[in-house]
Amino acid sequence: MAKVLQFPEHIDISPLRQALWAHRINHHYREEQDQQLIFLMDEARLDDAVALTERFRSGQALTLDEHDAETRSDPPASNSARQALRRAAFTALTIALCALIYVMMSVASVEFITAFTIVPMTLTSQGLEAGTLTQAFATGQFWRLLSPVFLHFGWMHLVFNMVWLWYFGRQVEEYQGRLRFLALVVASGVFANLAQYLTGTLLFGGMSGVIYALMGYVWLWSRVPDSRFEVPTALVLFMVGWMVLCMTPLAGAIGFPNVANEAHLGGLFAGLIIGKLTLLARKPTDNRGEDDE
Repeated sequence: MAKVLQFPEHIDISPLRQALWAHRINHHYREEQDQQLIFLMDEARLDDAVALTERFRSGQALTLDEHDAETRSDPPASNSARQALRRAAFTALTIALCALIYVMMSVASVEFITAFTIVPMTLTSQGLEAGTLTQAFATGQFWRLLSPVFLHFGWMHLVFNMVWLWYFGRQVEEYQGRLRFLALVVASGVFANLAQYLTGTLLFGGMSGVIYALMGYVWLWSRVPDSRFEVPTALVLFMVGWMVLCMTPLAGAIGFPNVANEAHLGGLFAGLIIGKLTLLARKPTDNRGEDDE
């Protein structure tokens, strides 16, 4: 849970914030009613932040003394990376799984790929022969509702999706727990896949629908006072604009002719709906993005 420093709204705390950044103390700033709030992202640096705050309040130079610098120095980058992976282990595992499946797609048989498609497919002399979702359910292949999200048909597609999966998914897992992250991935993945399937498309894949769901979810939660979620408005506008662009003939002209637009749109709607429902049902502590595990 983030530690909070509070200041009256009439005080200029920009020098303190600059000092916090200069000492690499990660924090998030918000204004709420008549208060200015600084949320400290790393509890290990709490003592350093308090020391700087005391210096700021007393008008002293905003530097840590030599003893502080020696005893409470920043953790090595390797420790920070391990800590980030520990806090978002399921997000990292999902990324690793997508990467592994992408590698396997290049060396395994076509049957490996068709095991992940939304409907059963068989390779014949005339090409791929597709079954139906009803046939999949009849044989107990319920995983096909979700499995297409793990298929990526190009390394750029994979890298692009994994970057945003880490950016958005990490926030959900770290601030609200692994169960919330997994529920979002499963629910939005199924919703996005079904949205694409209902258009008649049978061979598709990618985590993009889930990405749009996570974006919508994080964006809604970032608007809650004193929430730890962050997403720049410009990024949201860019991603929504890109989704709209891909729905026009211009997408094909610039080299993106086959985009699962319905999956993107379905995922975004799923994320917004789930975000709204969780906001309505949230506990008082959820406003701060406290881990629910």
